[in-house]
Amino acid sequence: MKHLIDSSELSVAEIDELNALAKKIIGRRGDYSEKMKGRIMAALFYEPSTRTRLSFESAMHSLGGSVIGFSSANASSAQKGESVADTIRMVGAYADIAVIRHPKEGAALVASRHSKIPVINAGDGGHLHPTQTLTDLLTIQFIKKSLSNLVIGMCGDLMFGRTVHSLVKSLIKYPNNKFVLISPEELKIPSYLRDYLTKQNIEFTETTSLSDYAADLDILYMTRVQRERFFNEEEYVRLKDLYIIDKKKLANSKPDLAILHPLPRVNEIATELDADPRARYFEQASYGRFIRMALILKLLEA
Repeated sequence: MKHLIDSSELSVAEIDELNALAKKIIGRRGDYSEKMKGRIMAALFYEPSTRTRLSFESAMHSLGGSVIGFSSANASSAQKGESVADTIRMVGAYADIAVIRHPKEGAALVASRHSKIPVINAGDGGHLHPTQTLTDLLTIQFIKKSLSNLVIGMCGDLMFGRTVHSLVKSLIKYPNNKFVLISPEELKIPSYLRDYLTKQNIEFTETTSLSDYAADLDILYMTRVQRERFFNEEEYVRLKDLYIIDKKKLANSKPDLAILHPLPRVNEIATELDADPRARYFEQASYGRFIRMALILKLLEA
């Protein structure tokens, strides 16, 4: 594995290997505190980010390495018109590995094709977010002890939700997983993903009703309706509050339901659920540092 652009490119063995390494790191952090000593990671964030950027930086620092980069396109030469291809060529002279988040789909792939150092896709437009997927898979592995035989509900913005696209494409690698895709008609999964599921003979249901299926779910993966993906403010306002979950709406759910969310949350999960044992989204965020530590180690063969 030279780069990580799309989590669907990872085999089950590679995912399991990364999860196993992350678990080792969690158990014995001190053993890994200098693995990246003398190495530099470039964090190229053309788009705002909190968890992804900070967890990557925390991961590299936790491994004893250093971080350079920028946190917005306006703080880079992209403002002057520099291409992603030229930026990554230049960054390769200063760093050992690069992490890129970009609002345009395919930007990370372009970077990887012009890079002499490993490139990690930290999110490209509404397309893919592979390291969030790895975080989600590690979380599910910890909570459910398995990545198979699950009923997974995906709720909210399934059209532009890159975390949903990546997670679905990875979970179908494991046997007997079923999906309930809950969204308004305007934000249903894109046709390419629907075709992908159909060709793989994966069982899935598309619905506008969470309450009809809440009792069946092992995982409820909530997403926000993303204002930044809309060109029409009125359309965003009309759709943003369609799915807000609270204890009442989940009264019939399984006691061991795991509620996940890639964050940031706006108002789609009521704060009254934060203390509920089914709410695992902040725990989920904490695993992000460790899976990214494992990925950095893997790509740099440390």
